[in-house]
Formats: sequence, C-alpha cells, structure tokens
Amino acid sequence: MNLQINKEALQQMQAHAESTYPYECVGFFYGNDEGEVRIIDVAKEVTNSKDGDQRRRFEVSPMDYMKAERYAAENNLGLLGIYHSHPDHPAIPSEHDLKFAQPFFSYIIISVMKGEVADTRSWALDETEKFAEESIEE
Repeated sequence: MNLQINKEALQQMQAHAESTYPYECVGFFYGNDEGEVRIIDVAKEVTNSKDGDQRRRFEVSPMDYMKAERYAAENNLGLLGIYHSHPDHPAIPSEHDLKFAQPFFSYIIISVMKGEVADTRSWALDETEKFAEESIEE
C-alpha cells in the first residue's frame, strides 16, 4: 500500500510529535482507500492515556477510539490508522507495536531526535502478520 498524505495532515502529525517530546504522541488519521493508494486527508490528535512512563509507550483509551470511529462515520471518511512518535528512536515498529497492531490499519511512526522530527515512515501488517513498510507521498 502507498500513502498519499495531505501536507497539512502530515505537518500536524509531525508538529504533534515535536510538541510532546520526550514523550510519545498518538493520533488517528482519516481518508479513503483508492486501490493500492490510501489518501489521507485528516489527522486528529488524541491523548496518550498510557499510565506511567510515556517515553516508550502510548495507549489509546476505548473512549477515544469510539470517538475516532464516530468522527469517521460522521464525516464519510475511513479510519485508516494510527500515528505515534518514537522519541530518540528510529521510525521502525517495536515488538510492542507489533503485539497490538491490527490488520487493516496503517501505522505512521515519527522519529523525533532531540526534539525535532528526523524521519516519518509508515508500516502495515502483511499476510504473515509482520510489518511491511509503506511508501509515503505528500
């Protein structure tokens, strides 16, 4: 799958990642699938509800997930995935990310090094339930 991300949505995700540094940010993104391309038009921040150290983990509350599904339905958009940041780590999925990944979603990971975005990559589960990288276009 290839992702085509609206410039404003990408900038919003990256600004969110920098603003929460050194903690992980999390949010959802919305749009539509068009064949092998996911068109991402909107990004929405949510609160990292992980108890304890949020520098290496994020969590989405059931209420925020429900609100995300409702937002998608009300705006005739697909809930296409989750973005989050990796403070001072590369934009590659962790074992923790793999453990909680869902088959349909794309996972955008934003690497933030010393408070600034260093890399943005996206991943999705393949047929063997391992992460495969998706290309990103603006």
